[in-house]
Amino acid sequence: MRERSVTHSAATPGREITFQALADPTRRAVLDLLRRGSQPAGQIASAFPVSRPAISKHLRLLRRAHLVREHREGRHRVYQLNPEPLRAVDSWIEQYRVFWASSLNNLKAFVEAEHAREREAARKQRKKS
Repeated sequence: MRERSVTHSAATPGREITFQALADPTRRAVLDLLRRGSQPAGQIASAFPVSRPAISKHLRLLRRAHLVREHREGRHRVYQLNPEPLRAVDSWIEQYRVFWASSLNNLKAFVEAEHAREREAARKQRKKS
């Protein structure tokens, strides 16, 4: 059987481009850098061991995903973090937080019940002896 990509009908194009942008570790590092405040493109590029054109491509993709905003100050392009698209990511992740919290609570209840049964069985065994 051939492998096929499955896309959920609720997925939005904006969220998809956000996830694509976040998939790259360099782009995530750029976002981490911009959490400290706005920075010119040259300063961003100097923080990474890759070429300036490579950082420019990363910044372009981050701009397309609306994760950063760009404005000019003289001859410099200055970038700042735009956290809005991350709200959609957080909303999507929240579903998994709820799932894992529920799963862990169920596991805890199961382990505690098993432990109580084992203690009761051991108590009964000691009583017989």
